[in-house]
Amino acid sequence: MWIILLFTIGFLALAVILLGIRVFFVKGGHFPSPHISDNKYLRKKGITCAVSTDAREREKKTV
Repeated sequence: MWIILLFTIGFLALAVILLGIRVFFVKGGHFPSPHISDNKYLRKKGITCAVSTDAREREKKTV
């Protein structure tokens, strides 16, 4: 049981370190934004977030 617990804790610690390399080791580093509107490729293709799309569609229906 202890071996599995220690392995799990070690695996989670490794995952956090690998996911945070940019934050921990790059000066001024930060996690990339998860928002669709902040992604240049998706913005170029005209893809927006569901909230923006919904608001735009509601405007069309009320006008």
